[in-house]
Amino acid sequence: MNADENEFFREMTLRICGTLDLENALHQCFLYVRNVIPADELDLFVYDSTIGTVDVAASANEAGGTTRMDKTHLPPELRQELEEPYRRPRVRVAENIFEDPILGRVARNLGWEECSIMLGRLIIDGKYIGALGIRAKGTGRFTENHVRLWSVVNEPAAIAVANSRRLREVIDLKDMLADDNRYLREELRKNTVEIVGADFGLKEAMESVRKVAPLASPVLIIGETGTGKEVIANAIHNLSPRYNGPFVKVNCGAIPESLIDSELFGHEKGAFTGALARKRGRFERAHGGTIFLDEISELPPHAQVRLLRVLQEKEIERVGGTEPVHVDIRIVSATNRNLEKMVEDGDFREDLYFRIKVFPIEVPPLRARKNDIPALVQHFVRKKSREMVRHTIPPLAPGAIDALMMYDWPGNVREVENAVERALILSDGKPLKFEGVLGVSATTQERVPSAVGQSQGSVTLHEMEAEHISRILRATGGRIEGPGGAAELLAMNPGTLRHRMRKLGIPFGRKSRARDGGR
Repeated sequence: MNADENEFFREMTLRICGTLDLENALHQCFLYVRNVIPADELDLFVYDSTIGTVDVAASANEAGGTTRMDKTHLPPELRQELEEPYRRPRVRVAENIFEDPILGRVARNLGWEECSIMLGRLIIDGKYIGALGIRAKGTGRFTENHVRLWSVVNEPAAIAVANSRRLREVIDLKDMLADDNRYLREELRKNTVEIVGADFGLKEAMESVRKVAPLASPVLIIGETGTGKEVIANAIHNLSPRYNGPFVKVNCGAIPESLIDSELFGHEKGAFTGALARKRGRFERAHGGTIFLDEISELPPHAQVRLLRVLQEKEIERVGGTEPVHVDIRIVSATNRNLEKMVEDGDFREDLYFRIKVFPIEVPPLRARKNDIPALVQHFVRKKSREMVRHTIPPLAPGAIDALMMYDWPGNVREVENAVERALILSDGKPLKFEGVLGVSATTQERVPSAVGQSQGSVTLHEMEAEHISRILRATGGRIEGPGGAAELLAMNPGTLRHRMRKLGIPFGRKSRARDGGR
């Protein structure tokens, strides 16, 4: 079949640029070209200047197109020849590929047989990016007319290759970001589940979390303000099959009553004055994940009715809308109030109460788990030091933990965090003291020595020191070295502390275990 340059250019351009799938584009080109030019196979060569290779990225023949990753390394002198865009003609014919210094390497590497090959050099912005080749069995298969036709497709072929490479880079970047996202989510999931006190004061609560997390049951977290209810909710989400989905937090007491329906359930355009566009509510945004309704006792009656429908029907209706919207969510609620009393007083719907209280988890206040205080203090010291960009983590002053252990912490864990932050601000790089930080710190600091001698009458300085070190050891479970160890809490070198303990007659190591009966 004969074809003029305009027709050949149009047909080839339509096929080359008709898809970003290179192997498919190459196959469509082959089906057309073989009727105009002798062809047994089309090959797309891509040059990688960073590693100095010529890659056969795709090939096409009568059977179809295939993606390939065949690389042929070139020595520096041949790379230099390729990279000079106008050193060779844009289209050239090689009658004997094995005599060509570059094509011969490719042919021997890929096991090609003797054939004729015609190559069109692909150049973008003055840079050589590869070649589009056509191969035919035998010798002397290509004429000057074939060369003229092949030269008209150089530009569209170069653009198609460049676009395909950019697309591949974007896809690779997207895959890399998705992989990073999966990794970071997994790391976040691990870190979030590591709750301070999970093996001590919060052990019972965490056992409940592990039991209910894999299920879809609603959970009600009950506890005083500042006990860490949000941390427990986050752990439930991250230990559940929904951990890859969103975790949407809502403080029900912080949303004005006039806006709560719109915030939770969304609204349609024109639903009310100022509704200039459709807006998705928090429940829709939590689709496929978990929604955490903190301070659920603050929900007004009309929002309680809507929430009951979500729990029963698994669907919402936007403000101003008429069509129900299906949502796949898990509801975790939290409160610091007595919901049973609110139900009795008519301030909270009884049917909603029983819907959200399928699996209650009670978080004990800090005064009921004071053994967690040393670990919490160390955790917040490290955390706040990082946030304040401190180069070193300051140690605790002697007696600091004793004072903290005697305080009742009405603000619970949140008060510990605030106290540590204030102490860091006031420390000026010195060991952390909590004088003037806690509401009753002065009196607690004064009570430390009197507590030591309540049953002993007067005591010597060595006895007070021994008692103080023994208390710190009990608080650290007998651990002397490492983060949170007795040496760190006392701002002492571990070797110095051991020497002092020997002098004071305080057993440690094997002696300590022997004294405790080998426990």
